[in-house]
This record gives sequence, structure tokens and C-alpha cells, in this order.
Amino acid sequence: MRLDVFKTLWGDFRPWTAALEDLKQAGFTGIEARIPATLQDAQQNADILAGENIPYIGIAMTGGGVIPRQSASIEDHLHDLRAALERAACMKPRFINVLGGNDRWSATQQADFINRAHAIGQDMGLLCSFETHRSRILATPWVTLDVLPHLSPDVLFTADISHWVVSCERLLDDPLDDFSAFLDRVHHVQARIGYDQGPQVPHPAAPEHAAALRFHQHIWEQIWQAQKARGYQVTTLTPECGPDGYLHTLPFTNAPIADLWSLNVWIGQTEQAHFKQFMTR
Repeated sequence: MRLDVFKTLWGDFRPWTAALEDLKQAGFTGIEARIPATLQDAQQNADILAGENIPYIGIAMTGGGVIPRQSASIEDHLHDLRAALERAACMKPRFINVLGGNDRWSATQQADFINRAHAIGQDMGLLCSFETHRSRILATPWVTLDVLPHLSPDVLFTADISHWVVSCERLLDDPLDDFSAFLDRVHHVQARIGYDQGPQVPHPAAPEHAAALRFHQHIWEQIWQAQKARGYQVTTLTPECGPDGYLHTLPFTNAPIADLWSLNVWIGQTEQAHFKQFMTR
């Protein structure tokens, strides 16, 4: 099994051509980014990707921005998803990471949305992978475990465990914390190191956050092992340190305490080495 590392464009507002140079220098494989808002922009970016032979993971946001409109119904979210997939098709994404739904929905409503969204993706020939994310579906492990039994058996997930760490205010390493039913269906990893009071440690290499790093790496190992057992030839991981309150800043000046891209490069290169070591055990 091979690990492909993708560069997030979260917080990177430059033209995609500049981002491609960065990812090549860091030894990354492709780009993970939001699906462009217009078909014209999608086609322009599709031409850039094709010209450089760079793979793409699309992010579909439904019902608004990262925080959904609270009034948006399941039908509204599904309408947004279909429209996003139509725009994404020309970019030939490997798959679509769905940041969808609302955490206020019951487990039954979340399952209904996921099953219907999954069917839309199948009808359009695009694989949808549903992300664990605060304010969205699958915001906590406990809701997720309640949703799982109601899903089509071929529904897959994107694991961003940092959200669960914050929502539960602890590293989920108690003997009772068995998430194997979820981990066995993870398709993609968004790699950010969360801690009990936040979704992103100041720097993942800092020794004071070693326990949090080990916890996340242990989760990723379980995912890789499950994927290998399912016959995966390639697995994907996107280091996803970002701005918007995730990146720590100094008081009064709001100056960032670390360079955002360097954090993601560190995670990407560290996990490439970690993956290689894990697969040769």
C-alpha cells in the first residue's frame, strides 16, 4: 500500500499554480481544496491540474460555509451537494470529501442525509467520503456510533479525529473508547493534531504535545491496517493545519506563532516516514 500526501489550500489564497510548486518541493502528491464556486473557475483549475498531472480531492460544503445555516434543511444540503458535484466533475477528483449536514440533527436525520448524499455521488460517478467535523454531521464519536448502524454498508468516511478530541475534551485513549466500527470504514485522513482544549496544537513537533501526536498516529495506524485488510493499494492523507483561530497567535498583534505551511510540511513528511516504518513492521 502506498501513501499519497495532499496539500490543503485552506488558508492559501494564491493561484493554484503557486501551490503546485510548494507541494512538489515538499514531496506531496496532490491538492485537497474546496470545489470552486463557479463552473468557469472549476474548468480553469481543471486545466492547471491536468497540465501538471496533479490529482485532486474535492471538498463539498453544503448548507453554507464551515458553519452551516441553521435553517438549511436536509433537502437544502442535498441540493448544494449535487450542484457542487456537477461543478467538480470536470476536475476529475479522486473523490469528494463532504463537509455536510448539521450537528443539531438527530442520528436518524444524519443517517438519512448521508445515505441520500452517498446515492447522489454514486449516480454521478463520484465517491463521497463523509468527514467528522464539529458543527456538522459526525461531530462526536458517540453520535457517529449511533449513526453507523443506519448507513449503507459501502458508505465511507474522512477521519479528522482532532474534532472529536475537542468535542470530548480529552484524548480518546480510554480502554472503553472502541471506535473500530468507524475506523474500519475510513477512506481518507485529514491529519491535524488536536488536544483537549483545541483542534490544533501550536506545533506538532513540540515535546509538550508528544502524547497528542502519539494518540493521533495510533488512530492513523488503525486506519491503515484496516485499509490494508480491505485491499487498498493507495491511502491518502492531508495535513490540515489551518488559520481561522486554529493557528495560535500572539495577543494584541495577532501575529502567528508558527508558519502555517511549515506545520503542514512537518506533518506530511513525518507521516510519510511513519507510514513507511509502520508498513514494514
